[in-house]
Amino acid sequence: MKDVMIQLFADYRTPIIFLHVLSAVIWVGGMIAIRFATHPSLAMISDPKMRMERAVHTLKRLFTIVLPFVIILIITAVIMAVGLGFRAAAMDEMGNVIDANAMNVYQIIHLKEAIWLLMALNLGAMMFRRNKAQKALQNGDFIVAKEALGMIAKYMVPLNIGLGVIAIFIGVFLRNSY
Repeated sequence: MKDVMIQLFADYRTPIIFLHVLSAVIWVGGMIAIRFATHPSLAMISDPKMRMERAVHTLKRLFTIVLPFVIILIITAVIMAVGLGFRAAAMDEMGNVIDANAMNVYQIIHLKEAIWLLMALNLGAMMFRRNKAQKALQNGDFIVAKEALGMIAKYMVPLNIGLGVIAIFIGVFLRNSY
C-alpha cells in the first residue's frame, strides 16, 4: 500500500495537493461563512421556531457540502504524508532517528493530522447535534433544539474554525520546510 501511495503521489502530485488545499478552504471557509455571515442573519428572524428551522436546514446544507471535502482532505493528507517520504527521511527501518530536522517535520505532520482528525470528530458531533435539534423541532421540543443548536454555534463551529486556521498555517509551514 505504501508503494502505491508513493507512486500515486509521484504521478499526481499537483492534483493531490490542489484537492487537499481546496478541501481545507471549503471546509474552514464554509464554517467561517456560517458563523460570521449566516448566523447573524438567522438571529434577525424574530420567530424562534422559524429561526431554528432555518438554522437546522442551513447546517444540513453545510454538512452535505463539506463532508465529501473532509474525506478528500483526509485521504490526500495520508497520500502526501506517505508520498513525500517524511518517515523515511526521519528514521531508519528500525525506528531510529536518522535526521533530527526531518523528525521534527514528521512530528509536525502528525500534529496537523491530529488537528484535522479532531476537527472531523467535532464535525461528526455537530452533525449528531443538528439531527437531534431537527428531531426536537419536529416533536415541538424547542428547548432541546435551542440547546443543541446553541452548542454548535457558540462552541463547536468556532473551535473548528480555530483549529482549521492553525492546520492551514501548519500546512504552509510544512510546505516551506522541504
